Amino acid sequence: MDALSAVLKSVRLEGALYLDAEFTAPWSMRGQYGMASVKRRLAGADHVVYFHLLTEGTCKVRLADGTEVLDVGAGDLVLFPQDDRHLMGSDLHVAPLDGENFNGGHEPAPKLVPMRYGGGGAPTRFVCGYLACNRSLCRPLLDALPRVLHIPIGDGMAASLLRELLRVGVQESSASGPGSLSTLTKLAELMFVEALRRYAESLPPDGKGWLAAVRDAQVGRALALLHGDPAKGWTVDELAREVALSRSALAERFATLVGEPPMQYLTRWRLALAARTLRSGSEALSRVAERSGYESEAAFNRAFKREFGLPPAAWRRTAPQQPGRT
Repeated sequence: MDALSAVLKSVRLEGALYLDAEFTAPWSMRGQYGMASVKRRLAGADHVVYFHLLTEGTCKVRLADGTEVLDVGAGDLVLFPQDDRHLMGSDLHVAPLDGENFNGGHEPAPKLVPMRYGGGGAPTRFVCGYLACNRSLCRPLLDALPRVLHIPIGDGMAASLLRELLRVGVQESSASGPGSLSTLTKLAELMFVEALRRYAESLPPDGKGWLAAVRDAQVGRALALLHGDPAKGWTVDELAREVALSRSALAERFATLVGEPPMQYLTRWRLALAARTLRSGSEALSRVAERSGYESEAAFNRAFKREFGLPPAAWRRTAPQQPGRT
């Protein structure tokens, strides 16, 4: 399994498509999903990724605190990994509608919510959605992405499949058929994964960061090994043998691309997995410490507090209450 797949397997993504919008020129909207809306639905999530998929027409997009304007067309996906507030519209100088009022803060309906707005000119249609996750587990992905990601989905096989799935999902949603909400959730996840793949493919050969590291033959293999068996007692020497590099060459290339040495990266990933375990169950701290590579609970407590600001027991006590959990 490659490293990207391994991380996505470890991360519980929750999300939905929730808004089917048709805006007519001139129009402008200010958008941001907001963690408050997510926490009302998903107690374990602490991060949200917001996105729009244009299905018809064109518009302009920029971050609310930025100056670069993106020209977006039908078939393009615009994704905000940090849920930054942004503006989009046919004319960004028009007084914006506050899209945060339509951010699905209540329990989601089993269908896309239709929204119609604008001056009656040329139409632009798009679907809005979000993905929520645990930030510590998503850190490798989130840190590797820019604040706004513009992905032209294009005309390839994967793009055609995605568009067809979206079309079917919208139809199912409109009919409120069985499984509609689940279909829309899976479509949101699929679009996120496709955006990651496309962005990774677009990086320059000399690019740096986690996604560039995933694409590197040796470092990508090392990452896949670490994520595939994080409880194993890995050493840099063993990783180097597995990827057919010298110890020094792997250590240097890994740190250059990923931004930290292999064992430091593994430690942080183990702690992220431990944080998830602590929030989701009642497993003994000693067992969690052992699986995280620590010989003593005291050493685990110190490392966990450095990473998350709280000792493990306190972190567990601050877990949000899940429905039906007491």
